[in-house]
Amino acid sequence: MSKNGRPRWARLPRSLAARVFLLQLVVILVLAGAALAALVVQARQRTTQEAYDRSMSVAESFAHAPGTLAAMESADPSAVLQPAAEQTRMKAGVAYVVAFDPNGIRWSHPDPSLIGGHVSGAFAPAFNGEPFQETFDSTLFGRAVDTTVAVFDPTGKAVGLVSVGIQVKSVQEQLQAQLPVLFTATGVALVLAAGGSALVSRWLRRQTHGLGPAEMTRMYEHHDAVLHAVREGVVITGDGRLQLANDEARRLLDLPTADSAPRIDSLGLPPALADLLGSGRTATDEVHPVGNQLLAVNQRPVRRADRADGAVATVRDTTELRALAGRAETAHRRLDLLYAAGLRIGTTLDLTRTAEELAEAAVPEFADYTTVELLEPVLEGAEPEPGSLLVRRTARVGIRPDIPLYPLGHPIGTAPVSTIPTDLAAGRALLIDLASRDDWCADPEHARELLDSGLHSLVSVPLQTGDLVLGVVNFWRADQPPFTAEDLAFAEELALRAAVCLDNARRYTREHATATALQRSLLPGELPAHSAVDTAWRYLPAEAGVGGDWFDVIPLSGARVALVVGDVVGHGVGAAAAMGRLRTAVHNFSALDLDPDELLAQLDEFVTRLDPSADGGAVTGATCLYAVYDPATGYCAMASAGHPPPALLHPNGTVHIPELPLSPPLGTGAALPAETLDLYLDEGTLLVLFTNGLLQQRRRDTDEAFDQLARSLTGSDGTPEGACTAVLNALLSERPDDDVALLAARTRRLDRDKIAEWRLERDPATVSRVRAKATATLERWGLDHKVFATELIISELVTNTIRYGLDPVRLRLLCDDRHLICEVADGSSTSPHLRRAADTDEGGRGLYLVARFCERWGTRYLARGKIIWVEQNLADDAEPDGNALLDQWEDL
Repeated sequence: MSKNGRPRWARLPRSLAARVFLLQLVVILVLAGAALAALVVQARQRTTQEAYDRSMSVAESFAHAPGTLAAMESADPSAVLQPAAEQTRMKAGVAYVVAFDPNGIRWSHPDPSLIGGHVSGAFAPAFNGEPFQETFDSTLFGRAVDTTVAVFDPTGKAVGLVSVGIQVKSVQEQLQAQLPVLFTATGVALVLAAGGSALVSRWLRRQTHGLGPAEMTRMYEHHDAVLHAVREGVVITGDGRLQLANDEARRLLDLPTADSAPRIDSLGLPPALADLLGSGRTATDEVHPVGNQLLAVNQRPVRRADRADGAVATVRDTTELRALAGRAETAHRRLDLLYAAGLRIGTTLDLTRTAEELAEAAVPEFADYTTVELLEPVLEGAEPEPGSLLVRRTARVGIRPDIPLYPLGHPIGTAPVSTIPTDLAAGRALLIDLASRDDWCADPEHARELLDSGLHSLVSVPLQTGDLVLGVVNFWRADQPPFTAEDLAFAEELALRAAVCLDNARRYTREHATATALQRSLLPGELPAHSAVDTAWRYLPAEAGVGGDWFDVIPLSGARVALVVGDVVGHGVGAAAAMGRLRTAVHNFSALDLDPDELLAQLDEFVTRLDPSADGGAVTGATCLYAVYDPATGYCAMASAGHPPPALLHPNGTVHIPELPLSPPLGTGAALPAETLDLYLDEGTLLVLFTNGLLQQRRRDTDEAFDQLARSLTGSDGTPEGACTAVLNALLSERPDDDVALLAARTRRLDRDKIAEWRLERDPATVSRVRAKATATLERWGLDHKVFATELIISELVTNTIRYGLDPVRLRLLCDDRHLICEVADGSSTSPHLRRAADTDEGGRGLYLVARFCERWGTRYLARGKIIWVEQNLADDAEPDGNALLDQWEDL
């Protein structure tokens, strides 16, 4: 007995390790006993279950064996079933195999004497189609495990049953054979457990450092709470190893549970996180991805005696934040893509280029391939009719060029039974799984080629502005995952923005086509051939469309020619219409044979008085250069209204830019008159007239542009065509900023032998003398067929001048390769007028006869006096019939 009255054997050790050891021994003994009992029960149940399973297997096999059903339906079932049942019983090692009819009359039995008798036990449940199993006591076999299986004919009628039994004695024998093994295994486990407990107690003694049970209890409670209850991961590290991790940390970091203090670099953590845990440095809310999770890590080092002894880190799951951040990032990328697409799409007003920009904006960020199909009327700038279905591929962009998509320009269709055209016409976007539908392509073979190439997902979105459907854009994926509903919404937004740009391009195409047609109708188709100059021209519309640049070559009286170049500010139909009005006005004013400065003054007044509400509106800032070249004298008179001066390429190869007097553009209301500059030009001089678009391309310096123009003319072959080509190649880009009109004219001189001039006295006798001189001149020029008409013209004009004109009086005959020109000049400004003479008038018919004998005639006013000129066409070889003309007046 102890001092406190308790037996010595009841005293417990004070050491926690010893108490743990004793407790472990007791627990091991109890567990060993319980395990042994459980093993015995389990073995018994297992052997019994095996008996059930084996009897069922034998019964099912025999019941469904070939010939069993036929034997049961035969006239003598026992003759077949008894040998088969005995053979099965011997091979399977069961107690019996009994076949019997639905009434319980045996067809087979191990004891043949019992065949034909009634079976004992219940078998009716087997008629439900499920095997019936039971354990029962038999007088012949003792306690047995029995399985009964019914045999059904094809109509479902039970024709017999098969019962297979195994004696329980066999089951017990198997169990008893297993008991020594169970006892041996239990003993070995008990010894090993006892030894392990001793080792654990020894280790525990070292680890507890003499702590008592109360202290250990509190420590364990805290430890257990940290390990299992805290919903934030806790990791303790030291010496580059994982010392402790609670359940949440193991879950978050997917840490192994078997290793004790494994090295951190062997845990399979991401490198950045492993470096952080291994370094022990301070960290606050550092985010590290681990698998599909986003973890926030906080770490603080643990110091003992002024030395680092490890670190404690907490790990918090921020996966939801990552999901939100991922969705936000996806939305941000989509917004960036939409923003970038807005900058890339619609940089030009060209329909095809705008469609290409749409396709390029989606590949490869959104789709692997993008195709754009536009309706046929849209490509022409027209507005498509409702129900239009024929589209044509306009753009195609992809990550690889070998995809078998239809080429550009190919008409695209769907299967006849498809609802896709209806959906697109109604403005509904479609998300199509290509493999699950066969109506998205009109050509099944082409559809198969696309599927074989890897295409698997399609988003088809109509290009629609308002109620107007312009076409469709198709986004295809082959390498990327299939499109989703979110992708469909993004595609609709992208298509909506692109449709606005495409509609702008369509409207511009329509306006551009209209303006181009208008401008072509207003500009000269071919310049008239003229004996004074050889000409060539070029017109290049701007990238923004046709504008108001124009040029003209106008034949004037006296073999002269007017060279005109003008520019109306702006582009489009309005500028083209204004240009046409100015060109018509210049033609009309030039018919008056005005000097260049006077013509520009009239043109400026015309522009100022234009109705702003009329087609083309008000014209402000238009410029014009008007030059008149006289091949008889070699002089060229020119004036400018705000227009750049021409370039002159002289026969010796030098280039000269004349300094034209400055004057404001037309229609500015400055009321500053233009001044005429007279230049003498050698024969073969090349005049190059142009609009300011030639000089101001890409904001080039004007002086530099003139220098480049001079160099290009010097390097040309000197012909008008060669000069035009050289100038455009040197100064223009492929797509000019402004439209450019260029006119090159090389001067020619009239042969001095084809010019005859006489000064006349105001004497009626002068008419016959000058008529004789003119006749001799024409005969010398080989124009005998023009003698009669010319005599009549000279007689009429000289007679009128002598009678009504003033001194000095001159007659001049000019002959070029196309016309014979007769000019009568005097000092009077009074001009004759063609009128219809009455039957009683003695005169008034002379000018009528002159008009009938010539191609055209008119009056040209000089600084002092006038010139009456008459032109006859040399191609008209017919001698005029004077009698026929005189017959028009019966009273003559």
